Formats: sequence, structure tokens, C-alpha cells
Amino acid sequence: MIGFVVRRLLWFIPTLLAIYTLSFVLLRAAPGKPFEQEKSLTPEVKRQLEHRYYLDRGPVEAWALTLGDLVTLRGQQSMAYRDLNVVYDILGPAFPVSLGLGLAALTISVVAGLLVGIYSAVRRYTVLDHVFTGAALLGVSLPSFVIASLLMIVFCFWLAVLPAGGWGQWQQLVLPALALAAFPTAYIARLTRNSMLDVLPMDYMRTAQSKGLAGGEVIFVHGLKNGFLPVLSYLGPAAAAVFTGSFVIERIFGIPGVGYHFVQSALNRDYPLILAAVMLYSSLLILMNLLVDIGYAWLDPRIRYE
Repeated sequence: MIGFVVRRLLWFIPTLLAIYTLSFVLLRAAPGKPFEQEKSLTPEVKRQLEHRYYLDRGPVEAWALTLGDLVTLRGQQSMAYRDLNVVYDILGPAFPVSLGLGLAALTISVVAGLLVGIYSAVRRYTVLDHVFTGAALLGVSLPSFVIASLLMIVFCFWLAVLPAGGWGQWQQLVLPALALAAFPTAYIARLTRNSMLDVLPMDYMRTAQSKGLAGGEVIFVHGLKNGFLPVLSYLGPAAAAVFTGSFVIERIFGIPGVGYHFVQSALNRDYPLILAAVMLYSSLLILMNLLVDIGYAWLDPRIRYE
């Protein structure tokens, strides 16, 4: 296992390098250039800005210089907010916000999704099973901005019990976390139900029941350990997505997270901020997938990585 982890960590370098290179090439190949809309800039100031952001260098030199700024975490100044560093002043404060929102949403998703999925599998074809299955299908189908809008209408305007946006108080976390958790909760519930339907008829489940073990112990200790494997596969990319924040959810609720700044950087053609946000998300995605593989081996002793 240790050798497998070391090899995967070493593979991080070429994988992230490929992602960075592709992102850099696509940014430079996109039509238009930064600062073109700023008509008030004098030619001298524009030349200074282009030199600061390596726009006057060759593509290979600019690629290397920008990569050096990212690898050393030195970062560059934002093109839109030129007095702010994209690493220390923008993504640094924004990531804990997205992380807190993501942890809350992921906790809701895993707990609610597992409970609903297990109940639907154990009490399959009952009225509640059909209700939960329909709700899960609805949660997977509805876009997050629709769910967020519905939550705002009900809890902010009709009931007036929760704020409609902002950040800093626990009340401002509730609606964004619920909206962000809706899709993964529904998906986890469906995965859990289907997986548990395959696990419940297994011989070892009947053996555990015949030994007189309590029903909850049979389901949660013996059944869920194997039924959780498909859910674990999904949690890797899902966790990376929610930890970096939903672009739409953060935009709707005015949350100053990574997703909000990523959207703004794309609108502003802010090259340094776009590249830094892409590399942050990619690093999290690769790390979460590694943790998923380790979790597989921990849950299923039959899995061994040579």
C-alpha cells in the first residue's frame, strides 16, 4: 500500500503539469486579450502591464515563468484587482469559506443519502420507498440554481426565518449547504439503494441474521461495509467539487468562495486567477481520488494495490 501511495503521489506531478499546460494553451488561444477593453490605459502603462503578466514574452518563456509563480506559491497580481495577489489575497481567504460550505454540504449528503438509500432498500416497494425514489430523481434532475431559488422563496420570503445571502453567521450557511447538498444527496441515495439491494440477499447477510444479530447491526455493520463501495467511488470527485464550492450556489447567495472568484476571473479574463483556481481544483480532485482508492482497500480486504 505504501508503494502504491508513493507512486500515485509521484504521478501527481505529470498529471498537474498536463492540466496546467492545457489550461495555459487554451487561455492564450482564446480570442481577445486582457486590457483590450480598458481604453483609458496609455500605451506605456499597457506595456508595463503586459510585461508584469508575461504577455510580451514567448509562449514557452511565459509558460515557465507562470508555472514558477504557481509552484512556489508566490502567485501573481490579479489582472482585475491589481493590488491583490491571486494566492494570498484572493484564493487564500476564499478557500476556507468554500471548504466550510463544502464540509457542511458533504456531511448532509452522506448522512441523508445513506439513511434514505438504506431505508428504501430494506423497505423496498413501499409507499415511502416510492416517495424517496421520486425525490431522489427530482434532486438529480433539478439544476442547483432552481433548488436554491426555491429554498430562498420558502425560507427567506414566505417564512422569513433565514437570510437570503451573505457569510459569517451560521444562519447564512443553512440554505447554501442544503442547495449544494441536494444533488449529491439524491445521487448517494440512489447508489446506496441499488447497492444494498444487491447486498441484502447475500449468504453472509443471512448467516449474520441466523446468528441472532440485531437487524441494525446486520445492515449497518455487515451490509453497509460492502454496499458503501459504489458511494465511495462517487465521493472522490463529489468532495473535490463541493470543497471548491459550487460556482452557481456561491454566486446566488453572495458567498466569497473559490467558485465566486472563478466565475469572476472568467468574466474578467483574469489569467493568473483562472490558472490558480484550475490548479487548486485539479489538485483537490486528484487527492480525493487517491483517498478513495485507499478507502477501497480499507473497506474491502480483498483489494490489494501492488
